[in-house]
Amino acid sequence: MATTRIMPLHIGKGRTESRAISDIIDYVANPQKTDNRRLITGYGCDSRTADAEFLLEKRQYISATGRVRGADDVIAYHVRQSFCPGEITPEEANRLGVEFAKSFTKGNHAFVVCTHIDKSHIHNHIIWSAVNADCDRKFREEHEEEILLHQAAKNAFDEMGVKKLPKVKDLQAEYAKLLEEKKKTYAEYRRSREEMRELLTAKANVDRLLKMDEEQKKEQEKDHGQR
Repeated sequence: MATTRIMPLHIGKGRTESRAISDIIDYVANPQKTDNRRLITGYGCDSRTADAEFLLEKRQYISATGRVRGADDVIAYHVRQSFCPGEITPEEANRLGVEFAKSFTKGNHAFVVCTHIDKSHIHNHIIWSAVNADCDRKFREEHEEEILLHQAAKNAFDEMGVKKLPKVKDLQAEYAKLLEEKKKTYAEYRRSREEMRELLTAKANVDRLLKMDEEQKKEQEKDHGQR
C-alpha cells in the first residue's frame, strides 16, 4: 500500500538554520540512493542549490514581513511516500511525487523530490520551502491536515493508477467521529467538574453548620457553668 507522511522541519538545538536545511537536503539527495541523482526533480529551484535558495527565501520573507521566530520555527516540510515492492517504477514514483507536491502546495512553494531505490521498496522524500515563491507568506498546516494530505496524494495517485489510499469521505467521517467523541468527553468533564463543585459547596455548608452547632453548645455549657 502506498503511504504518505508529512513532517515539519525545525532548526533544533545546536544547529544553524543553514545547517538544518543543508543536512536534510544532503540526506535526501544522496547520489547512492537516487541513481546518481537521476531520480531528483526540482520545482521552482535548482535541486543542486535548493538549500541555499530555501534559506534566501526565508531571509527575504523576514525582510518583507519583519516576522522572526526562534528555534521552534518551521523552516521546511518533509514528506515521505512509500510504495510496496513492484507497485511502481522509480520514474513513476518520482513523477507522482512531483504531482503530489504541486497539488498540495498549489504550486506556490519551491520543492525537491528525491526518489530512493536503495531499499527493497521505492520511496520518495519531498522537501518544500516553508516560504512561498513571493516570499510574503508561509505554509500553514490546517486542522484537517491528514484529510488534505490524503486528498492531494489521492489526486496524484489516481493519475498514476495507484488507488490504494483510503477514500477521503471515509477520512472525513472518521475525523467527524473523533471530533464528536472529543466534544462528548469534554462535556462529561464539565459535568463532573460541576458535580464536584456542588459537592464541595455542600460539604462547606455542612462544615459551617457543624462548627456553628459546636460553638453554640460551648456557649450553652459556659452559661450553665456560670450559674
